[in-house]
Amino acid sequence: VQLQASGGGLVQAGGSLRLSCRASRMISSTFWATDFGWYRQAPGKQRELVAGVSRDDSKDYGDSVKGRFTISRNNAKSAVYLQMSNLKPEDTAVYYCETDTIDFTSMVVARYWGQGTLVTVSS
Repeated sequence: VQLQASGGGLVQAGGSLRLSCRASRMISSTFWATDFGWYRQAPGKQRELVAGVSRDDSKDYGDSVKGRFTISRNNAKSAVYLQMSNLKPEDTAVYYCETDTIDFTSMVVARYWGQGTLVTVSS
């Protein structure tokens, strides 16, 4: 599975951005990309979970983004989105999308990461 993240950029504090993550394959009769997550990594810090969405569309968020960020998935478009509002300088980081997959023909479970997209929030 290949994940292509996009939508990062430079925005002023209080502004909004929408990140997109497109998967090369998502759901078929023999393959599922089950859970998706957006993670971020700021310079000098560990990668942290920002938001996650499961196959049944249940969602969870990191404490620092609750009420400001919204994750969604569109299986028909093989895409997952992260709507970010009221951005703060501390949201500045490289954002990565990730997915956990299962291939029912081989029963192999795997995790894949996208290449990351940079979000910079100026004060």
